[in-house]
Amino acid sequence: MKTAVSIPDDVFARAERFAQRTKRSRSDIYSAAVREYVASHSADIVTESMNSVLDEVGGKGGDAFVSSAARNTLEQVEW
Repeated sequence: MKTAVSIPDDVFARAERFAQRTKRSRSDIYSAAVREYVASHSADIVTESMNSVLDEVGGKGGDAFVSSAARNTLEQVEW
């Protein structure tokens, strides 16, 4: 798919230099950047990561109510 976006001149220049240095196309650079950004900001990934941390720190002796409330809050956050 083709699309048009506006980006600051300095970001464009840095991306151009990076593309040339790595011998990759501009499209490949922008696609990879957007893919990485979306993946790192995905609600599912964030929620899974937070749940994993809660499992580790909550463990035995953790407050079940607090753990449950934290999970419910994280699952309701809209990204």
